[in-house]
Amino acid sequence: MTHTYNITNMTCEGCVAKVSHLLKQLPEVTGVTVNLAQGTADVTMSSHISTPKLQEALKDYPKYQLSEKAGHHHMAAAPAPGTDVFGNPVAEPAKSWVQIYRPILLIAGYITVASTIAATAAGAFNGMAFMRVFMAGFFLTFSFFKMLDLRGFAESYAMYDIVAKKIPAWGYIYAFLELGLGLAFATNWQPVFTNAFTAVLMSVSLVGVLQSVLSKKTIRCACLGAVFNLPMSTVTIIEDGLMILMSVAMLAMYL
Repeated sequence: MTHTYNITNMTCEGCVAKVSHLLKQLPEVTGVTVNLAQGTADVTMSSHISTPKLQEALKDYPKYQLSEKAGHHHMAAAPAPGTDVFGNPVAEPAKSWVQIYRPILLIAGYITVASTIAATAAGAFNGMAFMRVFMAGFFLTFSFFKMLDLRGFAESYAMYDIVAKKIPAWGYIYAFLELGLGLAFATNWQPVFTNAFTAVLMSVSLVGVLQSVLSKKTIRCACLGAVFNLPMSTVTIIEDGLMILMSVAMLAMYL
């Protein structure tokens, strides 16, 4: 069965992801389709769930207020996308690993090519130049996508980052720190400080990523902001780990 509910104060795709994730934690919920424009959610359930119980699922985020939609009071709505007429989930064609992570793979490819060109501009391959340009491209590109929907990124980031969970404003600060690091690497500003700070920042970020992946929770990765719907996985661990390794390697070279 599927019921439609009003949900207020959803402002971005990050809100959509968070509301969907929270409602899906209820064992009776088999599917959730959130309409940001209309401020509604179609909740498919295996057995009836009272409205107070659904509201309880959102209690940690009081800005989201759930109520029964007029005209849909305990009535089955039209089948939501991904469900049949009985409200049962319909399996969608599985996407390949490449299809899922295509945005990150394309970005990594472009940055790698640009870094290789910069590293070989003087003739022999320069490993230091490669890592510096790669990290500049990484932070500038990823901060750009976060800036496209800063609030959405901050809210998605708070779902798994250990600092953002306790300090919601950290998501906003983190996006600007990435921008600053990108500019610092691009201009080679204070390389010792920049690399040391990067190693610490990415290590803290990695803790939350590891916790989410090891807990096997389905959480959207916020690395590319709220623009792309990428799942948290070992790819995210590799991404953060690579930045830590590069910053430590460059720090060792400078020292």
